[in-house]
Amino acid sequence: MSNSIPYKIYLHEHEMPTQWYNVRADMKNKPAPLLNPGTRKPMTVEELSGVFCTELAKQELDESTPYIDIPEEILKFYKMYRPSPLVRAYCLEEKLKTPAKIYYKFEGNNTSGSHKLNSAIAQAYYAKQQGLKGVTTETGAGQWGTALSMACSYFDLDCKVYMVKVSYEQKPFRREVMRTYGASVTPSPSETTEVGRRILAEHPGTTGSLGCAISEAVEAAVGTDGYRYVLGSVLNQVLLHQSIIGLETKAALDKYHITPDIIIGCAGGGSNLGGLIAPFMGEKLRGEQDYQFIAVEPASCPSFTRGRFAYDFCDTGKVCPLAKMYTLGSGFIPSANHAGGLRYHGMSTVLSQLYHDGLMEARAVEQTAVFDAAEQFARIEGILPAPESSHAIRVAIDEALKCRETGEEKTIVFGLTGTGYFDMVAYEKYHNGEMSDYIPSDEDLQPGFDSLPGVDK
Repeated sequence: MSNSIPYKIYLHEHEMPTQWYNVRADMKNKPAPLLNPGTRKPMTVEELSGVFCTELAKQELDESTPYIDIPEEILKFYKMYRPSPLVRAYCLEEKLKTPAKIYYKFEGNNTSGSHKLNSAIAQAYYAKQQGLKGVTTETGAGQWGTALSMACSYFDLDCKVYMVKVSYEQKPFRREVMRTYGASVTPSPSETTEVGRRILAEHPGTTGSLGCAISEAVEAAVGTDGYRYVLGSVLNQVLLHQSIIGLETKAALDKYHITPDIIIGCAGGGSNLGGLIAPFMGEKLRGEQDYQFIAVEPASCPSFTRGRFAYDFCDTGKVCPLAKMYTLGSGFIPSANHAGGLRYHGMSTVLSQLYHDGLMEARAVEQTAVFDAAEQFARIEGILPAPESSHAIRVAIDEALKCRETGEEKTIVFGLTGTGYFDMVAYEKYHNGEMSDYIPSDEDLQPGFDSLPGVDK
């Protein structure tokens, strides 16, 4: 074992990036524009500003500015937990008997337990700058809601969270962290909104979905004076803020003259993956370097690997803009036995375009295999990973084992998006043998595809 590289590569505070990187500026094929759900024409900043903060609406539509300065107040907050460590998984390498070198960027070193805080604090900052009273949002597993409640508390903003009902019931402690930071948390779909009542009438007893919760949060924001809606994944603005992950990762690797061969991230809506790969993808787009990018998604919610590349609504209630993305249909609701997060029906328009252009690949993994990897990683590396993160761990281990077979000394980097200490119900099901691998059939997926709006752009 070579110890020339430390276990943990820390950047000094003064080495932390002071700008976000906008990968769209280097994309030859830009993501298709968001469409107004009524007119089916590209959304304008003015239209988006009715739902989002104005500055965030501008970031959402900016596809030409490569670098955007991070405001000083956000940098100040980042420095409480950033730069985050890039860890060499020496123990995992030794256990796997692989010649591969494995690194992971650990984003769980803050109270929210995940990377979501990187964008939450930015969105809360712009809301405060605009003079708003508060924001509304949705959350699935709860990491985003937790992060946003922290950010809103910091800026003294009200925070209303609509939490997917199955997660609300399975993860009460995540819910209580949100309430500790002052957020109100409502299980979705609920009786508190018109769209929630409609969904409950059409699907009695539903366990909910992110698409449902988004619809409720948007309705609550639009109908309440002084509020705007914020989102934790999928959107261009979120990938922009999350580029801090990849920029730090690249700076840490460059410090020791390390060039990765494979970069792996879990993929639900795309925030972690998009942020991790951003500067590396920029190099690939500019022809400066080549990398293998792997998006890892659950087999029970396979947007990339089995979805359609088409315009679709971003929410179940069909009140949000239409986005061209890999999607399973806005009405898709994952099986209730799906415990591993990454439940959104679609994928970031940026990542969808990159995947469509063959610049990255995707793999779908079954949840028992994911939890096998999670437990193995916890026992060897000493961190209990979030189920979402464990999708990336699964494929990182698989790639390291391939290197053992071939003798190749590849360098693998993956994103460890957060910790799993609030996900113990899922771990309990796994340990009790109660976890199953649900893979939707083509027939199961067809209704979602049938409901696509048919916008051909």
